[in-house]
Amino acid sequence: MKIAIIYDSLTGNTKMLALHIEMTCQNEEIVYIGKPKEIHADLYFIGSWTDKGNCSESIQQYVKTLDNKKIVYFATCGFGGSQTYFDQLKQRFKQILPASTTLVDCFICQGKMPESVKQRYLSLLKKNPDNQQLQLALNNFEQALSHPDQQDLNNLQNLTLQIIHQVKNPQ
Repeated sequence: MKIAIIYDSLTGNTKMLALHIEMTCQNEEIVYIGKPKEIHADLYFIGSWTDKGNCSESIQQYVKTLDNKKIVYFATCGFGGSQTYFDQLKQRFKQILPASTTLVDCFICQGKMPESVKQRYLSLLKKNPDNQQLQLALNNFEQALSHPDQQDLNNLQNLTLQIIHQVKNPQ
C-alpha cells in the first residue's frame, strides 16, 4: 500500500508525529513525507498544527485538492483540556474535505507551545492578576510542555497500525 505523510509543523510537534507515523509504517511503501505537494498514494496521513481552532492554511488548501482519497488526519494543539475540543477540531477538518474524500480516522494530541506564549500570559496576568481564564491558560501551557509524550506516541502508533490493517482488509 502506498502511503503519503503530508504535514505542516510550526514548532516541531506535528513533525514528531509525522516521523513516528513513518517509523510505524516501515513495512509499507512510503511514497512521500513532507510539506504539501501533489503525490499519488492509497492512503494519506495529513498533519497540522492548530491555528485558531483549525488546521494550518497550507493544509486547508492542500486537502481541498484530494478528491476520492482516503485520509487520516493527525494534529497537535496547545490546548489539550478536553476531548470535546479535539472533536471540534476533527469536525472543522471534515468540513473542508471534498465530499468524495473519506476521513478514515483522526488523531489529535496536545503539543508544547513556544516560550513566547507563556511570557504573553504572564504579562497579561500582571495586568489582570484575578483573571481565572489567564491562570487556566498558564496552567495549560505548563501541562503541554511534555507533549507529545510517549503515551501520545504509543496511542498514535496503535491507531496507525489499526488503520493500515483496516484499509488493507476492508469489510
